Amino acid sequence: MPKKALDGLTESMFYVLMALNREEMCGIDAAAFIAQKTQGRLQIGPATLYTILGKFESERYIQEVAVDGRKRTYRITEKGRAAYQAELDRLRCCLMDAESEPGNPEGNL
Repeated sequence: MPKKALDGLTESMFYVLMALNREEMCGIDAAAFIAQKTQGRLQIGPATLYTILGKFESERYIQEVAVDGRKRTYRITEKGRAAYQAELDRLRCCLMDAESEPGNPEGNL
């Protein structure tokens, strides 16, 4: 069965939606938010970031709300919020599955 365009989110995609779920922002601000939120564990380069923003815009997960020269500001849409929530739910299920495995006492993950 063919996958939908954005059937699943990568970690980078998830964090971009997290940033825009917080507030409207441009790509540079989203990248800074992600680096700060993950304490530098995840740093998104410009090529990856703008590829994600382009996909999200074409899938209507985000919409452009302002342009100031080359700076573009984006807002998450209801469809984007639903995708973010679905991924959050999926990750919670993964964590619960892992915690229920023998040798993984609750709280050790």
